[in-house]
Amino acid sequence: MSTYRFDALLAPRTLAVVGLEGAGAALGIACLHNLVRAKPGRAVWVVNPQKSLDSDDVLCVDNIDQCRETPDLVIIAAEPADLVAWVAAAGRRGAAAALILTPDVPPECCEAVRTEARRHGLRLLGPGSIGLAVPPADLDASLLAQAPKAGDLALVSQSGSVAAGIVAWAARRAVGFSAVLSLGTACDIDIADALDHFAADFHTRAILLSLDTIPDARKFMSAARAAARAKPVVVLRAGRHRAAPRAIVTHTGALARPDAVYEAAFRRAGLLSVDSLDAMFAAVETLGRQRPFPGHRLAILGNGRGIAALAADRLADRGGTLAQNSPVELGIAAGPEAFAAALEPLLTEPGHDAVLAVHVPTANSGSAETAAALAETVARVRKTSAGMGGQRKKPIFVAQIGDDPEAAARLAAAGIPGFATEADAVEGFLHLVRYREAQDDLMRTPDSLPRDFSPDVAAARAIVARAVEAGQTWLDPVAVAGLLAAYRIDSAPLTLAPDADGAATAAWPIIAAGGAVALKVVSPDIVHKSDVGGVRLDLTSEADVRAAAADILRRARRLRPDARITGFAVQPMIRRGQQRELIAGLAEDPTFGPVVVFGRGGTAVEVIDDRALALPPLDLRLASELIDRTRVARRLAAYRDVPAVDRHAVALVLVKLAQLAADCPEVRELDINPLLADAGGTLALDARVLVAPVPARAAAHPRFAIRPYPVEWERRLTLKGEAIHVRPVRPEDEALFLTFFQSVSAEDLRLRFFAPVRDFNHAFLAKLTQLDYARAIAFVALDAAGRMLGAVRLHADANHDTGEYAILIHGDRRGTGLGLALMSLMIDWAKAEGISRVEGTVLRENRPMLAVCRQLGFTVKPDKEDGGVMKVALDIRR
Repeated sequence: MSTYRFDALLAPRTLAVVGLEGAGAALGIACLHNLVRAKPGRAVWVVNPQKSLDSDDVLCVDNIDQCRETPDLVIIAAEPADLVAWVAAAGRRGAAAALILTPDVPPECCEAVRTEARRHGLRLLGPGSIGLAVPPADLDASLLAQAPKAGDLALVSQSGSVAAGIVAWAARRAVGFSAVLSLGTACDIDIADALDHFAADFHTRAILLSLDTIPDARKFMSAARAAARAKPVVVLRAGRHRAAPRAIVTHTGALARPDAVYEAAFRRAGLLSVDSLDAMFAAVETLGRQRPFPGHRLAILGNGRGIAALAADRLADRGGTLAQNSPVELGIAAGPEAFAAALEPLLTEPGHDAVLAVHVPTANSGSAETAAALAETVARVRKTSAGMGGQRKKPIFVAQIGDDPEAAARLAAAGIPGFATEADAVEGFLHLVRYREAQDDLMRTPDSLPRDFSPDVAAARAIVARAVEAGQTWLDPVAVAGLLAAYRIDSAPLTLAPDADGAATAAWPIIAAGGAVALKVVSPDIVHKSDVGGVRLDLTSEADVRAAAADILRRARRLRPDARITGFAVQPMIRRGQQRELIAGLAEDPTFGPVVVFGRGGTAVEVIDDRALALPPLDLRLASELIDRTRVARRLAAYRDVPAVDRHAVALVLVKLAQLAADCPEVRELDINPLLADAGGTLALDARVLVAPVPARAAAHPRFAIRPYPVEWERRLTLKGEAIHVRPVRPEDEALFLTFFQSVSAEDLRLRFFAPVRDFNHAFLAKLTQLDYARAIAFVALDAAGRMLGAVRLHADANHDTGEYAILIHGDRRGTGLGLALMSLMIDWAKAEGISRVEGTVLRENRPMLAVCRQLGFTVKPDKEDGGVMKVALDIRR
């Protein structure tokens, strides 16, 4: 449902409180008191037959039907057994939303409540919510100890206690909120719904999230990515170190711990992740007073060498950038005037992007006096800069060691982020730096995939299907090699042998050529061969091979008597020399589905724990960033006489694995360990693949948290005898669009964008080419030479009910039917997505487009507010 009826939830004109008869009455009464306290004189209906709460502000009635006005929001504090009845009563009365305070509601009761609410189109917040507050509207329908102050931060929390803690801290620091939303069990309104609303709310400048679990990963990721593109989103997750709710069988599975997967998801969405309330408080302090800014160089000013050095150390530890000629150390005797005088030039010098002032109170320099001097200096410099042409206000952060309340109040009044320690101040600065970096990452254009990357998807699916149909859990080594070959991932040659004699026979050609062989046990029940001594290396004679096979069998039968031994794998020895051992693979997360894993390989991979994770799909940019997040990335560079690894080849393997996960959803886990890499490329030395059936579902790629490139929507058309290739737009199409726009007439551009367009910068093009396929689609038409002929796009609203389209066709393609074909394909996509209505705005003079719309059944009406445009709409449900 997303943001449906959020207006009534967060800005109710009338309210009712019900269910005050049972043990939950105290919660309802406390919420009622907060309602009245926040805005005396607001009429609140209360279902209270005893009339014991009747007052000028509280209007008691016997039942909800007696309310003289239909309540927008109904607050329910009833016993769990009575919730369905109250929700039904609220729905029948026509209420738009209900807040359920009742805690500890059983799952089956939650489901019944949700079902009843949806019968009436009633939105639910809770159960187990501590309520909501909208300070700008003087609304406090919560159990908070004090009403939050008004501001421009939205707080959304699954945990009521965490929300209460953040609000209490913010009250002491004069930090305000546009809204506070406690989700509780979230049987209806969830994190994603709230993200969609506050991303579009112009009263909200940044969003703070506190969550534990994510029930719908795809919905969350789509909403989070959209929100993070619009404004900073900070997330704190509780329960990060809970044990994984599944058995771990592969190295990649062990490395893909839930906390690491959540972090990978947050990173992919562009969220700023924090790991404690202290870090969240630092984020709140920063975002509450300072907007994001360009740059990353921090100048540090301190009234002591030690404290300034500590701040610089913290910055370095956290990967920040210290400005040149910094830190500036004043000495412990410096008073407020000296501190302020040293700050003044730092606020205007161009060699850095922000300033951190670290002050330790002394007998010569009190906290409050120094805070006042700093605030006065900042105000004076900014006023002077504004009068000299509006130079950008350089951000300043202040750490007042000791957290003096008076000093904090003076900084807050001046709009300066203030912190109790230098470490918190550095974290606050880095929050904004990381946000800008995440925004840049979201907008970067990936490299194009090699033209020869065309996996044999049919062969791969056939290999996996045969194994699943046979009831196999693990692919045999030959099938693994075939699967890797289908995705052009080079692997060491392999021969299967049923017994020791067969292994010796298979080894002979290698040995006769002067080589050595590796012998490995093959068993569907032994995942890690080294656990049973199931690998022998550097065998140089048939006798050695037979003896090794016999020894492997003895050890395996002793250590794993239950294991089925199906034979041996014989491979030529690969001399590693200057090759690096890596691990690459896929793991399955119960929340986010497939995860790509990369790191340092070898038998001790889990002990070393040098790994990074990413959610598929991947492009080469994302794969390169995944590599960079590991320690082993440094070993891929050249050192001494060792040449650098072909990083592009490593990144391409990761992209291929991500594509394999999309093409073959039955592949649940995949280990390539080691993946050898050197200047010549990569080689999979050993690999294993876990498969399992996938239930048939209607949704495309149901296991993916981020919908991958929809290859199934590629089309071949013939228009006026010409072959046209139509496909969904990809992020790497930026150059294609730029060339196209440069070839289109200024008039055609004006008809598309409603104004002259001259600057086709990266940000402009990235918005057109970097799509969330869960919310939007764009189709590009190409001729036989790969030249762009036109494109159509459709972007669904947050409720996934209505989509707005736009289209641009090259002028020399008018009359070919291309516009009609693209529009028809866009409508087909909307139907498949369950979108009910397609809308658009067309200039009145754009007659060809209006004719296409009429031909497709759109209604065409003049815009009531602008006579120069027409509103077109198509009801797909007809």
